[in-house]
Amino acid sequence: MLLPRLIRHHLRHGTDEAFYRLQAVDAIAWLQRQGVAVTGETQGLDLGCGSGVFGGELVKLGGRVTFADERNWLAPGLAAAPFHAINLDQDDLGSLGRYDLVICSNVLEHLARPQRLLGAAAGLLKPAGHFYLSWTNWLSPWGGHDFSPFHYLGPRLGPRVWDRWVKRPRQLEPFQNLYPTYIGATLRALRHNPGLRIRRVAPRYYPELAWLMRVPVLREFLAWNCAVLLQECRESG
Repeated sequence: MLLPRLIRHHLRHGTDEAFYRLQAVDAIAWLQRQGVAVTGETQGLDLGCGSGVFGGELVKLGGRVTFADERNWLAPGLAAAPFHAINLDQDDLGSLGRYDLVICSNVLEHLARPQRLLGAAAGLLKPAGHFYLSWTNWLSPWGGHDFSPFHYLGPRLGPRVWDRWVKRPRQLEPFQNLYPTYIGATLRALRHNPGLRIRRVAPRYYPELAWLMRVPVLREFLAWNCAVLLQECRESG
């Protein structure tokens, strides 16, 4: 179970690069257990890549990875990697091409139009390709990110109470760079996409408790971070 390790690291070091590397390595191990292989033939896309930690771990396994985000924040070690500048809320995602494996980690909750990305996901995949989607749903303990758990007071009142009583700076503002998202609504949208099938759904930081994701309402509070493995299933011709 990854969650205790993440909490210990966060208390000691905050959300540094090693914190995100722990998440990436664990997620890749989960993908491999689902039969998603990463080899020298794998063409991958790290979508909403940030500094490129997740994609960088795929590169270490031999994958040929393209990175994409609104701006190029890639770490120096990835300076020569292929990069596409794209606004996921506005630009044509089809311009990115198609891949064997697309990673979109901790991005969905920061999009004003998440349904747009969900609807375009199949178009980013080669036949039988895989899409790994994970995000922090709003009602999870970390749903408010840097003003959690005050988000349970609502996306407008919660930040105001945080600012008044905690008085610690925060980077995220609801409806500007953080948006309430819900597991149930997201899974329904994915199930209605004829080009995708859902292979696995699990709490990202404790996939051993995947049964939680079959319980509506409860999963919204206990999942912490939802991980979904999708596979392209468009009919040929």
